[in-house]
Amino acid sequence: MNDEIMIRVGGTRFYSFDGRILEIFGGDPIRFHVRNMYVHVTGPDRKGKRVVEIGHGQPDLRGGCHIWKYTAEEWEEAETHGLAALLEAVQAAIDSTSGHRPV
Repeated sequence: MNDEIMIRVGGTRFYSFDGRILEIFGGDPIRFHVRNMYVHVTGPDRKGKRVVEIGHGQPDLRGGCHIWKYTAEEWEEAETHGLAALLEAVQAAIDSTSGHRPV
């Protein structure tokens, strides 16, 4: 991936992904490297809610993880800003990293 993806979600969170490093700004800045991270998105549930979990390490051997919960309306708004596309790009980079076990 050669192009950096930058999106703003909800006016408080700014995401930047360059193909190797995912940075999330808003509150305390967080950095994740594709060789040592996982992304897990659940939902939608019957009310349309989704949960996004991004963590260091692997889901079964967790380091630290960050969890964001979205109502159906919040997720729809986040999608219009490109959050789903960014998470798909991050997951694709994780999957393509040699020696990384797909989640």
